[in-house]
Amino acid sequence: MTIAETVETAVACLRMGAGGLHAHLRDSEGHHWLDAGAYAELIAEVARCAPDLPVQITTEAAGRYDPTSQRALLEKIKPEGVSISLAEMLADGNRSAARRSYHALAEAGVAVQHILYDRDQLAQLAAEQAARVLPAGPLQLLFVLGRYTNGQQSDPSMLTPYLETLAALPISAEWAVCAFGRAETTCLAEALARGGSVRVGFENNTLMADGSVAPDNAARVAEIAALL
Repeated sequence: MTIAETVETAVACLRMGAGGLHAHLRDSEGHHWLDAGAYAELIAEVARCAPDLPVQITTEAAGRYDPTSQRALLEKIKPEGVSISLAEMLADGNRSAARRSYHALAEAGVAVQHILYDRDQLAQLAAEQAARVLPAGPLQLLFVLGRYTNGQQSDPSMLTPYLETLAALPISAEWAVCAFGRAETTCLAEALARGGSVRVGFENNTLMADGSVAPDNAARVAEIAALL
């Protein structure tokens, strides 16, 4: 919840095999928080305590932020990586502002991971790159499984539509998966078997593969790292 707790968790996850930290911030009341100064503090603390761990921040709206606020964050801070939902970034219809933001990130060398909740958003992503709203070149994608299902439960079969759509599109991309609910481990194992990368942690699921409650994020990282 706090920066100190997040850094402590990051160090523990690095020891268990994590290759990077996807970080959310919380304000004093525990609400999702997009704050450039707090993100800068978190990045500096991770660099001090776990210098080998890249940090990816999020711009997720979470019902609190509009595209203007999301873009303003990215004008103030240029992290090593950032996750962005194209649908959220274009929610106000301001494609020129979105283009400036995406291209500024590319020029600053920020790795953008595009968050996708269904296969139609993947096709839209390709169309926006063709229209030069997104910079040319290889893309980093995150396929989200189970976010908008009943009870937020994922299934490995949800990955196939993404991969079928990706194979039919004229884009170059690396892809990863995150999965909601008790089938998280099974879904991530499927993604690894099919050549993808994975994001694991309490944002999506708090259960181990056997259904027991995970003691912490590091335990989830260790269980997934063991699949490799």
